Amino acid sequence: MRKLIGVILAMCLSAAVLPAGISAEEKASLDIVNSAKSAVLMEKNSGRTLFDKDADKKLPPASMTKVMTLLLIMEELEKGGITLDEMVRVSEHAASMGGSQIFLEAGEEMTVEDLLKGIAVASGNDASVAMAERIAGSEKEFVAMMNEKAESLGLKNTHFENPTGLPAENHLSTARDMAVMARELLLHDEVTTYTKIYDDYLRKGQDNEFWLVNTNKLIKTYPGMDGLKTGYTSEAKYCLTASAQRNDMHMIAVVMGAATPKERNADVSSLLDYGFSQFEGVKLYSKDDPMTTLNLTRGEPRQAVLKPEKDVVVLKKKNDKKTDYETELKIDDSRSLPYEKGAHMGWVVVKNDGEEVAKVRLETSEPVEEAGFFQLWERSWRNLTSFQRF
Repeated sequence: MRKLIGVILAMCLSAAVLPAGISAEEKASLDIVNSAKSAVLMEKNSGRTLFDKDADKKLPPASMTKVMTLLLIMEELEKGGITLDEMVRVSEHAASMGGSQIFLEAGEEMTVEDLLKGIAVASGNDASVAMAERIAGSEKEFVAMMNEKAESLGLKNTHFENPTGLPAENHLSTARDMAVMARELLLHDEVTTYTKIYDDYLRKGQDNEFWLVNTNKLIKTYPGMDGLKTGYTSEAKYCLTASAQRNDMHMIAVVMGAATPKERNADVSSLLDYGFSQFEGVKLYSKDDPMTTLNLTRGEPRQAVLKPEKDVVVLKKKNDKKTDYETELKIDDSRSLPYEKGAHMGWVVVKNDGEEVAKVRLETSEPVEEAGFFQLWERSWRNLTSFQRF
């Protein structure tokens, strides 16, 4: 039941809607994508879709697949299942991966952080499989995790067959689904530490030193670009899931099936230019702002501070003067203890003239355990003696 509720909430979160001030007719008339078969522009903080072109068309994502691979790696780091300085031993299978690679050798050991760089910067297929095996025990089990995560995010048009994006039957996604995955990945702020690297070295100073150069050349030329992942196969053509930040806006642009890398980059740049030139973000709350506190009779501690999962930002057209926003907290206090850190406990809903313009999950800032028998007895005794004194 909890998993079902999580899927429903994720579907609500990832649902793409038009922001106030943009009609479907206006969006359809925009001529800003020329080469790509499919494209979407989404603002990360608000989750609003500003443009799409056949955004739900199923296509091979090529190495943009690694957005999901990176997401699972970042989640494992956050849980403490792996650490950045942990040494990972490379299997024969991982070392055998073709396509883009960092030329790992069977039996070689490399840190999680360097493997992360190898995936984020150089799109290493060998590094992706090495991390998949470390996290899940086998590539097959990791792929199952990828598909389970896609399901939990409400992505109905995505199915993975590998963690690399190498050609495989039924390995498909869409521009919209890729944007939702990117949005989820960007909740892990530290990932852009790696995705925005333009060049670096692995095995520095050793005989097998390897120069990493980012496959996303816009990292160097587009202002505010901080990721995320390119892709190319002969079937998929040129693809890119791009991320760029300016002020309180964080744009995600996805293009799939462009004819050349130059045209792919031009389409992404046009999408981002449109978003940054026509819209502005109004940050109402920071992700560090306590929104409310739950009093928990059976909790330890007895209070749970709820904060937004991310900054609460309202997106509006630059010529729109409406700034009268109303905030409503929708609390789900029916969840049973214990709560892990980051447990979803409801929503921050922002409205303008009765129209919902932002919706961000509320989550616990710290874990809350269920109080034991003696703790509950002690609390009851204190309450009783306090009442008697009164």
